[in-house]
Order: sequence, then C-alpha cells, then structure tokens
Amino acid sequence: MKLISYRKEGEARFGAVVGEGVVELNRRFEQVPDLAAFLAEPSLLPQARHVVATEPTDYPFASVQLDAVIPNPGKVICVGINYVAHAEEAGRKVGEFPVIFQRFAETLLPHGEALVRPKVSEQFDFEAELAVVIGKGGAHIDPADAMDHVAGYTCFNDASVRDWQFHTHQYGMGKTFRKTGALGPWLIPAADISDYRKLVVRGVLNGEQLQEGSLSELAFDIPHLIAYVSKALPWNPGDILATGTPSGIGFKRKPPIFLKPGDVFEVVISEIGTLSNGVIDEA
Repeated sequence: MKLISYRKEGEARFGAVVGEGVVELNRRFEQVPDLAAFLAEPSLLPQARHVVATEPTDYPFASVQLDAVIPNPGKVICVGINYVAHAEEAGRKVGEFPVIFQRFAETLLPHGEALVRPKVSEQFDFEAELAVVIGKGGAHIDPADAMDHVAGYTCFNDASVRDWQFHTHQYGMGKTFRKTGALGPWLIPAADISDYRKLVVRGVLNGEQLQEGSLSELAFDIPHLIAYVSKALPWNPGDILATGTPSGIGFKRKPPIFLKPGDVFEVVISEIGTLSNGVIDEA
C-alpha cells in the first residue's frame, strides 16, 4: 500500500496510490485531518485497505501535487555516521552512542520538487536514506517494543551544505537550509515490509549509482534509535527518524562531486520506491 499526502484543487488531502490512480482517503475518514493523524489510529489502516481493494480510484495520480509524505512533522530526527563504511570514508569511528541531529519541518520538500542549492555555498551534497515514520507515540520505549511504534517507511534525501555543516562541531546549520530535505514519494506501511534489515538504499545521480547500503549494515538499528531518542523526548505520530546514509557521498570523493543546477538525484529503496528531485539555484 502506498500512502501519500498531496494537494488537489488547492486543498491538502491524503490518500493511497493504486496503479495510475489515487483513492482519496480523507473524505472516507473525515474524523482525521491528515496522514499523521490517520497513522496514529491503527484500526484505520485495515479499513483503508478494504476501501482500496473494493472501490475505484478517484482521479489520476498525475493530477495531484505531492506534499512531503508527512507535510509538517513535529520532529525530524537524523542520525549521522550510522553505516560503518560511511564512518570509514568520513574518517570517523562509530562511538558508543548514535550521532543525533535535527532538521526543521520547513526544510522538507516532496518528490518531484527541485532541491534548492543555497546562494552561500556550492558544496551541496546528497545523502540517500531510509526514513521511519512514527505512528504510535511514547517515551522511555524499550527496544524490544520499539517496532510497535513504527507506522511505515519512506525515502529521504538529507541533502547537506557541507562547508556550513563544518563551521562548528555541530552539524545543525548544514542541515537546515530551506528545501534541502526531500521526503517521499509515499509511505509503505510497516506491515508491508517483512524485514526492514533486508532493504537496500541506493543513491543515483544523473543515472549513475553512487551510494549503496543495506539496512542490515546500520551501526545502531531502528529499535535502538527509537528507544534512545525516547529517553530525551517522547515520540509523536508523524515524527520522522532518518536512519543515516551509506558510503559514497559526494564530498568524500576525489574529486568531490556536489549537486548543481540541472542535476537529478534519486533515492531508490527496494520494496519502497524512488524519490526523485532535480536541483536549482536559490533565486
């Protein structure tokens, strides 16, 4: 099942992609305002599956304007240096604790919309990642129970402004530029993925694969990350956990490869799909 947030006739809606069409779910579930609220109520997903299986699509997929899968998440928690091979290429060692940083919701953009290279830097890099969408909130979560809090998975490009990232020891400023965090195109429910550790993440620039990594290679796996963060802040429905990028990033290549206007970067994840975004310069 492919769940999307989108706009139709100027209105924010959510639904499911079926073939080349869209089944509008918000009018069938009027009690929930958006996809995050839909995911927070587990009983709604089986009902939505029934709707998708028995009712015709409402309009063509090509007629909708996608939003980021979760248009306004309360938290976007990102993990750095979480693939061993990526840590090696970055000259880092995986530590005792995960490297955590945050993004703001206003940095996000959907599949098909152009990433914006900022005026202040030409060191605009790509990071293909799997993103976890939280469905069930909670604090002080036991790792053994953590996967019960996962609503589903989507693709994420944690595009980074490298020189700004390394202005200080904190990553923050390199990760918070407008329209640099692509999220989508859709969410695949967790129940549709038999084992997330078998998923393979690939980063493809202008048709050339530059990144590849399996989720089995994570230094800190998803249950550990969910549990760790929950000790500091409660997770809420619709929150995003970006699990880190595999090796092959641009600024560690010789010579470095940075995103430039006209490029197209794709995050391709097995069993999930392809997130594709062009690149433009900031106006």
